[in-house]
Amino acid sequence: MIRSFCSVIFSICLAVSAMAQQRFISQYGDLNNTLYHLKEDKKVTVTFLGGSITNMTGWRDQVGDYLRAAYPHIRWTFNNAGIPSLGSLPHSFRFGRDVAELGKTDLLFLEAAVNDHVNETNEITQRRAMEGIIRHALAVNPEMNIVLMAFVDEDKMADYRAGKIPLEVRVHEDMAKKYHLPFINLAKEVTTRIDAGEFTWKDDFKDLHPSPFGQTLYFNTIKVLLDEAFSKPAPAKLVAAKLPKPADKFNYEKGKYADIHQAKIIRGFRIDERWKPADNVGTREGFVNVPMLVSDSANAVVEFPFTGRAVGIAIVSGPDAGTISYSIDNGPVQTKNTHTQWSNGLYLPWYLLLGDGLTAGPHTLRIETGGGKEVCRIVYFLVNE
Repeated sequence: MIRSFCSVIFSICLAVSAMAQQRFISQYGDLNNTLYHLKEDKKVTVTFLGGSITNMTGWRDQVGDYLRAAYPHIRWTFNNAGIPSLGSLPHSFRFGRDVAELGKTDLLFLEAAVNDHVNETNEITQRRAMEGIIRHALAVNPEMNIVLMAFVDEDKMADYRAGKIPLEVRVHEDMAKKYHLPFINLAKEVTTRIDAGEFTWKDDFKDLHPSPFGQTLYFNTIKVLLDEAFSKPAPAKLVAAKLPKPADKFNYEKGKYADIHQAKIIRGFRIDERWKPADNVGTREGFVNVPMLVSDSANAVVEFPFTGRAVGIAIVSGPDAGTISYSIDNGPVQTKNTHTQWSNGLYLPWYLLLGDGLTAGPHTLRIETGGGKEVCRIVYFLVNE
């Protein structure tokens, strides 16, 4: 009798918790195509695209474990496309290689709100990148379901407490509305629940890289979305998304990596086919022991011919990274500091947009290093056709 009573109370608590978490889930779209695969195809591929919070052990693993246990008859494939430090701009240019080339994705989880803030990505770039990722994904597989999420950091909490919606959250939600995608506002949930006295940032959540407690909080809200989506009757067929007119015609829908071997070395650069550092400073997987276009001397110059409306570089920014000068089509020379606040302790993957909103057609990007001992290491050119 006591056990039965306790079970009822536990069930009620779970239901109340789920109802509370639903406040932070916006059903701008559904997961009906994934539900169809669950009931009919018995095979589902899930891809997680994000930064370090996606890549680290935590909510992503919990989602995978939960789906395997809840639907043991399904042949699940889980792709971890999380790379620390990267936000929407890098994701939009690496989507083809790191997601599309892995094969057909049925369900995509996407988050860039934390790194877009930390990396100081401006609003126009965020919107072009997020829209580009979504349109690229649905062009590759129009039947893909996509879940957008906004994770929390202390600045987002400060914005909410000041009565403002954080910029990155607003961008994510605007794209979810336009493309009819479910959206989970975990930044608002954590802020609301901390302010209600349920737990604390310092002792429980601890960091923008959540503690196990915080990771489980993220997972539980994602689980509420999945449980509700998959409790419905299965649809009779798959429905392909119909892409609306883009919000920004310069979005990075056709963003891609371009091979450094396509560059024309003028002076002072060389290609190291398996670059690795000569010191003991740390590296990131995928950005070491790979081909790298490296400047070997002061005032090194390289040119890159391309066709497209945006161009940039993915670099490895280490302790010796410095300022570069660049121009497009012999236009005005601009400068950019490639050294970051993290570069002294890490050869960091860093993505720099050098030209945007260009006219369609062929262009040439010219890059020159400074006169000192600073080094520029380019792992990919970025092109949006």
